[in-house]
Amino acid sequence: MDRAAGQGVLTLSTSEPQTPHHATTAECEAALEHILAAPESGAMIGQLCFRPEFEQRSFPDTLEMTVKHGITGERWTKKPWLTLPNGDPDPRIQVSILSQRVMDLCWRDRENTVHPGDPIVVDMDLSAANLPVGTRLGAGSVILEVSDKFNTGCIKWHDRYGNDSLRWINKADHRAYRLRGILCKIVQDGTVKVGDQLIKL
Repeated sequence: MDRAAGQGVLTLSTSEPQTPHHATTAECEAALEHILAAPESGAMIGQLCFRPEFEQRSFPDTLEMTVKHGITGERWTKKPWLTLPNGDPDPRIQVSILSQRVMDLCWRDRENTVHPGDPIVVDMDLSAANLPVGTRLGAGSVILEVSDKFNTGCIKWHDRYGNDSLRWINKADHRAYRLRGILCKIVQDGTVKVGDQLIKL
């Protein structure tokens, strides 16, 4: 690991050793009831993550978000993983939100394993039953809208947190729980801070 020069941003090598302490299927299944019992609204945002480039992370107290540019300074406008037919970044993936309970279950070796990278981590029920597509969320002065783009775990999740938790996240009967979190577009510019509440509007 090293710091990006002049940015105070942690740069993470893709060849960094992965933790052997992955959550097992049995541990994931045992945690499901607790995860689904998270608050339905008004939960405190416990962490913010900023990603200026791939494999870089910092953890600021505040993020600026705009409809046009997404998270200010983040890689979405430059290197989005999903684009519109005209090549522009797809606004449906501007902000991802991860359950604090899922992160705590799966991200165990925090010295040697990369943070998942979701800009917002919150102890809240992110299921489709609680937050249907189109639900608007207030976070500080920002307003987000839950998109229809499903967030699946990918090969990076497999490498960092193990095959068992990836399979558990993507089980057909777990899809409605959105265990890998939700994707949102920004519908009102503003600022979100650690400690703000995430509120269903």
